[in-house]
Amino acid sequence: VTREIEKLKPEVTRYPFGEVNKGLSAGYIENGRIFINSKGNTFNMELELLALEGMHNVYNSLASGIVAKLMDITDDQLRESLADFKGVPHRLEKVATVRGVQYINDSKATNVNSCWYALQSMRSKTILIIGGVDKGNNYQEIEDLVTSKVKALIFMGKDNSKLHSFFDGKIDVIKDVDSMSDAVKSAYELAEKGDTVLLSPCCASFDLFDNYEDRGDQFKEYVRKL
Repeated sequence: VTREIEKLKPEVTRYPFGEVNKGLSAGYIENGRIFINSKGNTFNMELELLALEGMHNVYNSLASGIVAKLMDITDDQLRESLADFKGVPHRLEKVATVRGVQYINDSKATNVNSCWYALQSMRSKTILIIGGVDKGNNYQEIEDLVTSKVKALIFMGKDNSKLHSFFDGKIDVIKDVDSMSDAVKSAYELAEKGDTVLLSPCCASFDLFDNYEDRGDQFKEYVRKL
């Protein structure tokens, strides 16, 4: 990207950021912290204190942090915002913790790539609720993350044959459901203290729900009834 931008010779001020400090980086990660350089000052904050999980959200935090410092937002204000930001509904939305199990609504994940980012951010053993209207998905993209992080799969849809064809034999525990109430109930029965229940379906919602918002709202409703 940087090489292509150079070819265009834009008349703008650039503030590059990334995972590694390349000398002129406005934002980078080092020793478990994010660093933001602006106007001769350096802001830093522990990664574990960021409200939103996942490397993609670390990049989002770096980008927003750079803009904040350019706008003369104080370090305390920026730190509070990055620690308290709630995100938006249906995108890695933390719903509740029930008997030591965290429930996360990522209903907006209607493709494999979005599910990959969700799984990449998981820090504990995960019960993954997946399924719906397949959009030509290649589940190999999430295979390594599923086999390393997922303890049980819950297939939620009218036709789960493609999911079974790919995942059978790779995960010991697989359950089929055809409603959100049954999905949440099954996840509750399978989960142990310290686990995470993640709704990140990889698929469109139209077989059982009006849209992804309806799917996510039902997930939240049944979780809160536990």
